[in-house]
Amino acid sequence: MTQNLTRGGLQPAKMINLASNDEVLCMFNPFEYSIVKQNTWERDAQSGQDAPSLTFKRGGPMRLTLTLYFDTLADGADVRQHTNKLWQMMMVDKPSEHAKSGKSSPPEVAFSWGRLYFKAIVTNMTQKFTLFTPEGTPVRANVNVTLEQSFPAHEFPEQEAGAISTPAAQAITATQSDRIDNLAAQTGNANNMRALAEQNNIDNPLNIPAGQQLTPPRQ
Repeated sequence: MTQNLTRGGLQPAKMINLASNDEVLCMFNPFEYSIVKQNTWERDAQSGQDAPSLTFKRGGPMRLTLTLYFDTLADGADVRQHTNKLWQMMMVDKPSEHAKSGKSSPPEVAFSWGRLYFKAIVTNMTQKFTLFTPEGTPVRANVNVTLEQSFPAHEFPEQEAGAISTPAAQAITATQSDRIDNLAAQTGNANNMRALAEQNNIDNPLNIPAGQQLTPPRQ
């Protein structure tokens, strides 16, 4: 990607390798993400009571899950030139080797988007290639990422209530072999395929002419 903007002209979300300061900019901003946390409680059964008493045992880390989308069909480049930097965030970082134990660990990372800054380590990543050139070069990929909290327990992700909002919908341009679901994802909702097709009078969602300007459906 030659510009620090998404394909839709928005400020991109990014994954940051905090050891090397390498950044992976999102070509298409996520249309959703989830933050979850689970605590452990011990239940003590008591005779003659309707419910057991609860004793707090430990707090679990916050986890952020999201899907990142990458597409290099326009220039035919290998999409892995973008996604390989994500894999480096799961590999052992040699400079982090502990002086006494001699052991290393993968680097800390951060997911940054608007007012959200989630410092974490990557615990799980799945990469799925969905489109290839005639020679077999992957040019489109979805990457599912799970990040686990590494900031102190008394801190929370830097996110103000109501600070992150869905940006105003902008027209999008179809490229060669674009699918209606990927185009819908660019509007902020991948499940909006039917509404997007109806809004733009698309009769065949499997044959969208390259260069066609699509107007996102009204929310």
